[in-house]
Amino acid sequence: MENYKMAEKMSNVHSDIRGPLFVEAMKMQEEGIPVLKLNTGNPAAFGFGLPESIKNALTGHLEEGVGYCDFQGMKKSREAICEYERKKGIKGITPEDVFIGNGVSEVVSFALPPLLNDNDEVLVPAPSYSLWGNSVYLAGGKPVFYLCDEQSKWYPDMADIRSKITPKTKALVVINPNNPTGALYPEEVLRQLAQIAREFHLILFVDEIYDRLVMDDLTHISLASLAEDIPVVTMNGLSKSHCLCGYRCGWMVISGPRHLTEEYRKGVVKLTSMRLCANTLGQMVIPAALEDMETPAAMVRPGGRIYEQRKATIEELKKIDGLSFVKNSGAFYVFPKLDIRKFQITDDKKFARDLLYATNILLVPGSGFDWNAPDHFRIVMLPDKEVLSDAVRKIGSFLDGYNQKRVSIQSVYTHPKKLQKK
Repeated sequence: MENYKMAEKMSNVHSDIRGPLFVEAMKMQEEGIPVLKLNTGNPAAFGFGLPESIKNALTGHLEEGVGYCDFQGMKKSREAICEYERKKGIKGITPEDVFIGNGVSEVVSFALPPLLNDNDEVLVPAPSYSLWGNSVYLAGGKPVFYLCDEQSKWYPDMADIRSKITPKTKALVVINPNNPTGALYPEEVLRQLAQIAREFHLILFVDEIYDRLVMDDLTHISLASLAEDIPVVTMNGLSKSHCLCGYRCGWMVISGPRHLTEEYRKGVVKLTSMRLCANTLGQMVIPAALEDMETPAAMVRPGGRIYEQRKATIEELKKIDGLSFVKNSGAFYVFPKLDIRKFQITDDKKFARDLLYATNILLVPGSGFDWNAPDHFRIVMLPDKEVLSDAVRKIGSFLDGYNQKRVSIQSVYTHPKKLQKK
């Protein structure tokens, strides 16, 4: 019998956040070597506890989640989501427009297939969370990556988007605030994106999972609130704002002219019905969480953990020669740029591996976010500020004298930690 081969549709799928380098880091830990994992945006791993509002919502109600619920989600939860999105300015929606899933990751998996035929194209930002490109591939489509311009605060490049639209283009993905850059898009940028979708008859998929984690007195604007004449699928959840990654609680809301999305909705219904329902315990906390805006607000105001951890990170990043960055306004990520000429870097995966071996710090290189140059990496700013300050100083010390062409750094769990000149 021949060995089973991986399906061709998997050839372009990648998950660098928990990919080969993550596996290497886990081996190091098994050998007793401590690793600071700055690869995953998982607040609970860094001491962000369960909010009291969530504890109270579950107390005495566990048995309510024992059975299957409506395939779209629990009624009270869909009503709470609908009310939340209405308050953000999305018009004309009802609880029937809400579909709850096991995190935004699952929601994306039943949002794309009903739209895409084989080789249909979806415009996806670069850089972006790899879920989006991967999910387009798995749905039979082709992600076409449009540029977010670092010189313009990481805002989408409208000319680049327009240049990449073809007769096969079906949708435009917008991640706001963006992962991995932490960029928050102002109203003018959002209106331009809506106009492109309007002109070319594209459906908008808008990932707003970080909308409650915005700093510096800025306000998040929901794109659907500016585009009531366009089909928009708005996605959100509780993983980040209420530190509930493991509860796997996300949702999508379909807005815009209903006659344009009627057939599409039927496809979404087929997929959500097939998996019966989302995790009921996660759904049960949605109403309480969406009433509790203090939990996320406390993290991002001055004195809050995320705000202070960002401050500590950027203060140390400023001191590193050969490194530049755009300060994030949302989420808890920053996406620094390396001077690849100075450090002679041609392979960002090798850079991340060298850094891990030399410092025991695990990062995700820019290519893990579908960035096509070897000059960026993402820092997750979730550890305590003292830990982050120390980690960034170690990155700076590592880069001092680093030259990828001349230096080989061997794994510390199989070899003594050392630099070897080639």
